[in-house]
Amino acid sequence: MTLRERLVGAWKLVSYVEKPIDGSAPFHPMGEEPLGMIIYTADGYMSAQLMRSGRQDFASGDWFRGSDEELRNEALGYIAYSGPYHTDEEKQTLTHSMFVSLFPNWLGQTQPRIVSIEGNILHLSSEKPIKSGGKMTMSDLSWKRAEPNT
Repeated sequence: MTLRERLVGAWKLVSYVEKPIDGSAPFHPMGEEPLGMIIYTADGYMSAQLMRSGRQDFASGDWFRGSDEELRNEALGYIAYSGPYHTDEEKQTLTHSMFVSLFPNWLGQTQPRIVSIEGNILHLSSEKPIKSGGKMTMSDLSWKRAEPNT
């Protein structure tokens, strides 16, 4: 079975850790119990959604009418992007291309991922450092294959 075939499906986030390259303590940008899904389709598209658990509702109940604090917390507690993905079967590598992204700096980017699949666990890591929380970090995420939605 190819890497691409093994990726296809839905995966639930188990852990998300940022490891600063300066050697300082790792941190959890979406908290100790993050929620998220990453979905890979057979026709070559992916979508990643990650969020901090326990986020507060907007007092107004209107997603376009949050207070400045509510909007800030909404953005800081969520990561989202979608677009095409590509695998290189020979090198066993994966890239994500950002067609849409909550973080506008990622629009149009293609980012390589270090990928491994062990049973029903998908490990994704950044190949190059990214700026996160004011530091250059390496991302390390683990996902568990979601149960079929029948």
